[in-house]
Amino acid sequence: MNVSVGLIEKHSAVEVELTGRFADSSGKPYSPGHYRFTSEVTLAPSDPASCAFALDDITIGIGFHWERQERQVFRGTFRLVKRAAGLAVINDVSLEEYVTSVISSEMSASCPLELLKAHAVISRSWLWFPKANPARSDRGQSVDPDSHEILRWYGREAHPDFDVCADDHCQRYQGITKAFSTAAAEAVRATVGEFLRHNGAICDARFSKSCGGITERYATAWEDDEIPYLESVYDGPAQSCSYSPETWVRSNPPAYCNTDDSEILARVLPGFDQETRDFYRWRVAYTPEELGDLIRSRLSVELGPIRDLQALARGPSGRIYRLKVVGERDYVIIGKELEIRRALSRTHLYSSAFVVDKEPGGFVLRGAGWGHGVGLCQIGAAVMANEGKAYTEILQHYYHGTTVG
Repeated sequence: MNVSVGLIEKHSAVEVELTGRFADSSGKPYSPGHYRFTSEVTLAPSDPASCAFALDDITIGIGFHWERQERQVFRGTFRLVKRAAGLAVINDVSLEEYVTSVISSEMSASCPLELLKAHAVISRSWLWFPKANPARSDRGQSVDPDSHEILRWYGREAHPDFDVCADDHCQRYQGITKAFSTAAAEAVRATVGEFLRHNGAICDARFSKSCGGITERYATAWEDDEIPYLESVYDGPAQSCSYSPETWVRSNPPAYCNTDDSEILARVLPGFDQETRDFYRWRVAYTPEELGDLIRSRLSVELGPIRDLQALARGPSGRIYRLKVVGERDYVIIGKELEIRRALSRTHLYSSAFVVDKEPGGFVLRGAGWGHGVGLCQIGAAVMANEGKAYTEILQHYYHGTTVG
């Protein structure tokens, strides 16, 4: 099976560097070198194992705090399609090559083998789930001016020209840019064809960077569905957890993902992710005027200087999914978690699991975790693997009631 991955879109022209020999659909050969295209073309490699193509200035982490541009290299077919908005570059590649790249892009290829196996299973499952459930959509929007409420959630988009995009909004796919370790290749070989299943069906295997000590339920981030294997779990050995969400966020409790072990983090996080070290507990401060400017620029809502932030609804990890923002002129209610993170930052807050303290001069947000927190916690899973847990044990910890098959 091949996977079509959207790499870049909306370009008037695309420059590509070919390594090895390619040929277009008419059989015209293309020797190694630089080319510039302004119209549709499909270039297939003469030898998929040794041929590659490179693109400069690919934007990664779009909209997030680690956004930057990289030169990236890919194997497989280079396909250029033209739409009203411009040219899009699509990479057609085998499923297992895609999974090998994802686990080397999402995490460092030097991760413990059992973590890479676990990630191979969930990355394969996440990709396949919409194919098995074509009617399912988790992208929604509700704007009610009478109730002053903006409710949005962002899930996988239905791309008309390709299966999946290459950035964090789907799964990170950076071709062969990140060095493939023997462990990454071994993890894919060891799990080839394996999927995460619940009652026989392939799972919608969500994951995030750090849950903050407790994973979140699916409905906090997306539509109001209860998915049995995407319920909240404590990210540690089995024990009772009696903290209230607000107390949990203010404390620094033990959990698998509560680690500052630089050696573990260097092994599991790609270089640019290692720049973020306060992922378990973090702090952000704003003046009332700064918050008002953010709401105006991010939501096109004019509230004036902000006077209060009120959490109206939280999930079990402490993540807010309905937030009331009160300004001098008006108020607005925002949901769900990613819309809250987007509204309160020039990029995105690490998570929506935060408490608000009013202090002289403004507001202090004290938060927990990095990402939506649903499903597998990547840093927590890395610590579990480092402690000797098998990949099936890691998956059963984060996705209760599932099997691998």
